[in-house]
Amino acid sequence: MKKAIKGLILSIIVVSVSFYVAGCSGQQKGSEKEKNGSKATKTSLVKRPPNILIIFPDELRRYSAGFWSQKPYKEDVVGKPDPVFSPNIDRLAKTGVVFTSAIANYSLCSPSRGMFLSGMYPEQTGIWNNCFIGRDESLKDNVATLTDLFYQAGYNTSYFGKCHWLKPEPYFDEEGNYIGSDRFPGGHYMNSFGTYVPPGLGRHSIQYFYQAVKDNHYDPYVYSSDPHTIDGKKDGEVYRPKIWSPKLEAAKIIDYLQNKNDVRDTSKPFFMMWALNPPHPPYGYKNSDTVFEKKYYGTDKFPSLQDLVVRDNANPKVAAYAPYYFGNVTSVDYYMGLVLDELKKMGALDNTIVIFSSDHGEMLGSHDLNGKNVLYTESLAVPFIISWPDGLQPGISNIMFGSPDALPTIMGLAGLSNKIPAKVQGTNFATLLTDPSESKIQKPTAQLLMLVDSRGILTDRYTLGLQESKEKSNLIKEAFIYDNLKDPYQLNKISLKEKPDVAKELLAQLGVLLKKANDPWYKQKKHSDIIPYPSK
Repeated sequence: MKKAIKGLILSIIVVSVSFYVAGCSGQQKGSEKEKNGSKATKTSLVKRPPNILIIFPDELRRYSAGFWSQKPYKEDVVGKPDPVFSPNIDRLAKTGVVFTSAIANYSLCSPSRGMFLSGMYPEQTGIWNNCFIGRDESLKDNVATLTDLFYQAGYNTSYFGKCHWLKPEPYFDEEGNYIGSDRFPGGHYMNSFGTYVPPGLGRHSIQYFYQAVKDNHYDPYVYSSDPHTIDGKKDGEVYRPKIWSPKLEAAKIIDYLQNKNDVRDTSKPFFMMWALNPPHPPYGYKNSDTVFEKKYYGTDKFPSLQDLVVRDNANPKVAAYAPYYFGNVTSVDYYMGLVLDELKKMGALDNTIVIFSSDHGEMLGSHDLNGKNVLYTESLAVPFIISWPDGLQPGISNIMFGSPDALPTIMGLAGLSNKIPAKVQGTNFATLLTDPSESKIQKPTAQLLMLVDSRGILTDRYTLGLQESKEKSNLIKEAFIYDNLKDPYQLNKISLKEKPDVAKELLAQLGVLLKKANDPWYKQKKHSDIIPYPSK
């Protein structure tokens, strides 16, 4: 059942700029009159600009959270939610706006992060695949990111965890220390996927930097701008604390919030992004928090994998890592809870916009697959929660929300709509979240989907996918539709010929969205025998 956001009218005056927050009315399968009107009222309070905290675990399924099994959220679940224990994600949901239809337009780490950070599609960010040795995939230095824009707006900017937006170069010694050259003692790569981000344009105005590299959750390579956090080492010198990365990062974040080493200007608001690596693979006891895995997902509670992997399209044998995956989700939940508790203790939580999301989903045995990078909804679907007690009433939003929409919406909520670059391709939904009677912002009817060799769209009912031949990219290898209303687990592929009218409408929408994204398919008019590209 679709619901708009319920609430009452709020208003906040940020510094000397009035930022009005209007309440949102509830709707139930149709329309209902607004309970509190649609106009904001002024208050006499002058408030500090809101802090921003983005919590961004890697590879987190949309429905891997406990609140989806509870009212009112379970009414919006497509299929069955995962049986996950997540009290801190749940409390964010109860104090925030839960998006039921948020997706990663490109369900792969680097391209998705590029879109989230920049508000633009891959053709503009420069990232069409994962950043990897030998690939020219790297976030462009001249792309304005969230950290650039909030720094320019007077915020303290900080980043903790995984970056994965820079092309790996052989600029390290054998130990992983940054040399800055491929000449001896340089000439070595410190990692295949992703790499250390040195000071400069590629760090995108991040003032306080604490990066964890490598998919080894108990032995990350850590680099930091703060020598206090890395045993006195310099920025670029590798530090290997051999501590579970969420635990390590949470402790450093709390130190930063407490300003133990005088590392930030406490007269300014902060912008912080915390990009945790788990629940990204690898799994198994060497790369998982087995305390949470055994406590909540052991055989005493789930005697068989079928009890844990409850989806109709999932193969429990392929999803044998599910106890570790869910254990890592619960571990992430625990450590983010410590950070939220610290904000509450400081009296800063109510005026902090907390965004909880991920770069993509995870198949977890569905369709006999694990991982991501496919056009199935479970790969695309991500959690997206915005909690801001001082500025947003809790509720549920059915806005079809994509990765490029994050930057403009976050800036809009912070009262910085006039600072959003003209090049940004995402939509600022801030006014729709605060005032559902807003008519200038239209809810999207579809989101563009993309992979290296595929394009498609997702609507509130259908998925359309077009996959190119690997041998001949000018040929479409497969074109298909899923009816997600009748077939929520996407078990029955429909050919375009079976539903010609639906296919015609979806292909027309695809052409429009490819143009909006300035996608190479549009620029080259690829597959124009199938896709009716708009002329203007």
